[in-house]
Amino acid sequence: MRVIGTVGLAGSGKGEAAEVARELDVPVVTMGDVIRQECRDRGLDPATHHGEVAKGLREENGPGAIAERSLPIIREELEGSETVVVDGIRSDVEVDAFREAFGEDFELVSIEAPFETRAERLDLRGRDASVDEGGESLEDRDERELGFGMGEAMDRADVTIENTDSLESFRERVQILLTDGVAAVEGES
Repeated sequence: MRVIGTVGLAGSGKGEAAEVARELDVPVVTMGDVIRQECRDRGLDPATHHGEVAKGLREENGPGAIAERSLPIIREELEGSETVVVDGIRSDVEVDAFREAFGEDFELVSIEAPFETRAERLDLRGRDASVDEGGESLEDRDERELGFGMGEAMDRADVTIENTDSLESFRERVQILLTDGVAAVEGES
């Protein structure tokens, strides 16, 4: 059993890493989906209330609330797969929840890219980096997510993948991670 969590700021490449996992038939549990579902349950539009609801869930149920809601989904996916990717860890408290639940079977990968690179990627995706669909600038989103403890989570990663080269190179490194493990990616650094 392997649970591979990804952490990184918007535009760093977490979604692309998740896509590589899906192409390899590795299930992906997206923590943002928990928030989007909560938005719908509250009668709110996820596109405009995502950040607000994420913050609210943590205030109402503690900083590990989203990780705790993700655990049953991850366990269900592990019933049919040896490896599951958890997309979008946002805090050190969430890292603690997954390490407690899965022990040494949990591996954390920090996906990183410079601000300007991330802003360009978001622009190419049709999302204005200065203000996204939720009315939040990339700088504000970075600040909010770092405020959740994302920086501390990134610092605790078992391996960091710098996503500054070609898309093909990044996808190859993610594939190596998924098929051969953290040690194989560390050996490439």
